[in-house]
This record gives sequence, structure tokens and C-alpha cells, in this order.
Amino acid sequence: MPNRPYLDSSVRWRIDSGNLSLEEPDYASVVEAILSAGLATEVVGLISGGKEANVYLARYNGAPLAIKSYRLYRTSHRGGGPVKQDSMGWRAAHEYEMMRQAWKGGVRVPTPARRVENRFSMQYLGTEDGPAPRLQDVRLDDPGEFLRQVLDGVRRLIGAGVVHGDLSAFNILVHAAQPVFIDFSEAIRVDRAGASPWVRLTEARAALERGLSALQVYFRRYRVQIEIATFAAELVESVDRFGVLH
Repeated sequence: MPNRPYLDSSVRWRIDSGNLSLEEPDYASVVEAILSAGLATEVVGLISGGKEANVYLARYNGAPLAIKSYRLYRTSHRGGGPVKQDSMGWRAAHEYEMMRQAWKGGVRVPTPARRVENRFSMQYLGTEDGPAPRLQDVRLDDPGEFLRQVLDGVRRLIGAGVVHGDLSAFNILVHAAQPVFIDFSEAIRVDRAGASPWVRLTEARAALERGLSALQVYFRRYRVQIEIATFAAELVESVDRFGVLH
């Protein structure tokens, strides 16, 4: 089971003993789990919901936090009940570690705080009126400068050994007039290419080109262009220590 090294001991025990619940927890159960795990002292409410995870606004001794909670199951698109158990510990651990790696590298991301099983806490970016808006929902005054900051962030991510994996205007927040990268669930680690560096770097370049193309869709409204292939190749070559892509 490839995710076992990432699972907390309590999760491994429930899997081995057959005591893992077969139902998706409701809102009250998730709140109770967040509080009992010590991730927060108060849960305010739901910020956003998705098919794989929900994000909650919470507080720890009065200080605001965001809590991301991965679902135990994915919703079936054909109706009926849940169809697949997610490797919840692995997915939360992976995203948490990728965010932490990016944060240590000086990339603007929500500061990661703590992970327990399939949930982790991080810095809340926003005000009492609501979370910081996504780039997709913002009209920029200086799109050229903002794009420069986004591309600088992508370059810093590579410098930290991370390729985002799902880069788009939906996964960038605008906070204090600057881009902040979120949702590292599909991130790829490129400073440790493993036994198959060609496979890892080829995958990273494809993810970069896909993400830059998604960003280009947004910036097209401002008539601002991204040199997608050139920029992606430059970044991947910077971490291709052994020249395997040549």
C-alpha cells in the first residue's frame, strides 16, 4: 500500500483492525475531529467545498486559520453512493509537505501550520468579510506587472524543488495586491527526481506547460502573452542536473 508511510499510526490501526468508517463524516463530525485533533479551538464555517476536499475557516485561540479537510470518499458522478476511498493521509501529507517546501523556498503560499491525518491547518488569507479572492474573480489594474510576479513565483517554486501541477487563475489568490499560490494537491517534487529522472522531469515540463496555458486563458483578456514553451523549458532545464532531457 504505497501511502502507508504517510499515514498516521491511528489511521493505520483503523485500517488494519477493520475499524475504518465506511461513511463520509457530516459537518458536525468534521468540526469535532478538527477540534479534538487540536488543529483549532473554534470552527467558524465552510469557506469552499470540492469533490476531494473542503476548506473551513477556523480560529486557534482567536487567531484565524484555514483548515483543509480531505474527503474520505469521492462522489460518484453516476449517482448512488461513494465509489472510491481516497488515500486521505497520503494526499493531505503530500500537499502539506509541498506547501511547506514552497514556503521554505520563499514562495508566497499560505503558511502551513500542522497536519493530523487527512486534515491540515494553514494561514488564513482574507478579512472578516471573506477570504482573499481568486485571480479568476479579479480585474487587474496592471496585468503585466502581476503576471511578472506570478512567473517569478513559478520560478521560485522550481527553485524550491516544486512544480505546482494544477496552476491556473483558480489556484492563485490575490492578497495585498500580490499573487499567493494555493492547492498543491497535484504538485510534483523535482529536486529529488528518484530513479527515473527523465520520467519525472518530462512529467514536470508537461505540468508546467499545461499550467501556463491555463494562465494564458486568463491573461488573454488583457492581451498579455506568455512564452509558454520557452519558459517551461528554461525552468525544467534548470533542475535537469544530468542533462537527461537532451
